[in-house]
Amino acid sequence: MMTSSSTGAGTPGATIVEYLEATERQKSRAYSPAVVTQGGRTVWLAGQTAAVDLEGRDIAGDFEAQARTIFALMDRTLQRAGGSLANLVTMTVFIDDPRNGDRFVQIRAECFPDGRYPASALITVSNFARPGLVIEIQGVAVI
Repeated sequence: MMTSSSTGAGTPGATIVEYLEATERQKSRAYSPAVVTQGGRTVWLAGQTAAVDLEGRDIAGDFEAQARTIFALMDRTLQRAGGSLANLVTMTVFIDDPRNGDRFVQIRAECFPDGRYPASALITVSNFARPGLVIEIQGVAVI
């Protein structure tokens, strides 16, 4: 079963997005098993990190602050491309401590309140390119 949304369905260049129905486990982890798109523009987001929050405060080592700031920065980038965070269809998330995985899932669920979650991978790494970073997210959106 699939759920779908579309922009301008039936018109040339329309974007069609279909979310494969998630299992209860996938829903509880706030991700879709697959997202199928047709049409639209593909936006490839570079890996995003955050050493300071949107007000310029140092958030080194603060997992929750970094995760929330990264989602806000990704939304800003997608707005510049004509979309929003809701257009994200897949993400790869890197964290340095597996104990933060469940908290990340909660934050991601808050960022996609309609339940249309991007496909996702959550990967634990030993370090990032800059001290104090604890999470990095890259993604692909279709607008």
